[in-house]
Amino acid sequence: MAVPFRKTSKTKKRMRRTHIKLRVPGMVECPECGEMKLSHRVCKSCGTYKGRDVAK
Repeated sequence: MAVPFRKTSKTKKRMRRTHIKLRVPGMVECPECGEMKLSHRVCKSCGTYKGRDVAK
């Protein structure tokens, strides 16, 4: 079984793990009411999507 010759340094280990992190969802401002909402989703506060009222 292969064994590493040297210990992996903290820097190398952290550089390898830079892509493993939480991401912030893409938030945009609703053009109708101004609330922050997820992009490509119906606004929870006013119920509009692309300028149309879809939640009745």
